[in-house]
Amino acid sequence: MTDAAHPSITDTLQDWRVAERAAAVARRGTVAAETAAVAAADAAVAAIATAEAARSALAAMTLAEESATKTAAAAKLAALSTRADAVSAGASAALADIDEVEAQLRYQSASNSRG
Repeated sequence: MTDAAHPSITDTLQDWRVAERAAAVARRGTVAAETAAVAAADAAVAAIATAEAARSALAAMTLAEESATKTAAAAKLAALSTRADAVSAGASAALADIDEVEAQLRYQSASNSRG
């Protein structure tokens, strides 16, 4: 018989497996968000370089300069947003890792107390 204070080995193993899967998904999300943040930052640098080149072009390039500046601003916002997402994903991964460790400890405790 099991109760809330003494969950079964099967229940704790299932909890551990669920927590382990959630942690793996969160880690993959972190990697994807970090990759997107790097790409967005690279796009911002490229857009700024385009804006500087447009400034040195002929007067007819004024429209291209404005467009490049807007693109740089949009890329910078995307980079900042993606970095925030990466931080959030990292926090989620950390919480999922904690849940996994706690589930593992519950499983080990249940296993040790029941032989």
